[in-house]
Amino acid sequence: MKKIAVLGTITCVLISALATLQSCKKVKKTDHLLASNSTQQHTKVAEPLSQEFKDYWYAGEAEISSYTLEQARYGEMRDGKAVLIYVTEDFLPEVQVKANNQNANNIPVLKLNATKKFNTGIYPYSIMQSTFYPVANNQHALKLSSSIQEWCGQVYVQLNNREQFNIMSHSYFEGEADKNFKLDKTILENELWTQLRINPKSLPTGDISIIPSFEYLRMKHKTIKPYTANATLTNSSYTLTYGSLGRTLIINFNPTFPYEVLGWKETFKSGPKTMTTTASKLKTLKSPYWQKNDNASEVLRDTLQLN
Repeated sequence: MKKIAVLGTITCVLISALATLQSCKKVKKTDHLLASNSTQQHTKVAEPLSQEFKDYWYAGEAEISSYTLEQARYGEMRDGKAVLIYVTEDFLPEVQVKANNQNANNIPVLKLNATKKFNTGIYPYSIMQSTFYPVANNQHALKLSSSIQEWCGQVYVQLNNREQFNIMSHSYFEGEADKNFKLDKTILENELWTQLRINPKSLPTGDISIIPSFEYLRMKHKTIKPYTANATLTNSSYTLTYGSLGRTLIINFNPTFPYEVLGWKETFKSGPKTMTTTASKLKTLKSPYWQKNDNASEVLRDTLQLN
């Protein structure tokens, strides 16, 4: 009987210990979930979408705008073309790519693909930046990417918005090769071009901490990090002035919906000079361009004055 009593006592102790361990595991899991929820709580309340917005941006078409470009590079002005392609799409929040199927967990975004093409002497430049910004206008861009190609080589930068900004950078320049690092979340210059299209009055103003456009940072070989800028907003323009960088960006836009970008000016040091890149709108076309991939559709490039 004593042996049975002892065995019973040992069994109770073991069960109690196992229960305690399981309880600890549950606490840790709960703590993890609370921490995750705490991170999500930084998201602001979603802005309601107007019927006007839905009718324009959910008509199954992209908005394509072409611009004449006078690009400052190596101390001289270069003629070129720029294109801004805005389109709405569903975005997968975890893998952060375009969703092929509708799902309640998808995040609706307004995507901007911004391209530039110009020549520097004998060789061409091709620049593309992509921004995926929630139409709810309640958090930072979910993803950014930027690539620059020219005959010397190419550079690529990608930012993923997770608990922090996760940044991956690749370059053929010494000191900029392959980097992976994280930054605390702050305003992104790239995202402001899409935020403006949703609600220009929501743009940040005053002295702000902001990561400049990836195009500028890579072209000027500047460190990818936040800088201080002063932001001002008028009825039809938005200006960023970076004192420490000696750079100013002015975006001109239509003050009425859909707030299309009419052009921009970017002043910065180019070689030994302070020069200004300018872009002025040529044409805007609403089109499901992804379906216009046959030779007969090349005439649309004439419409956009891109040939």
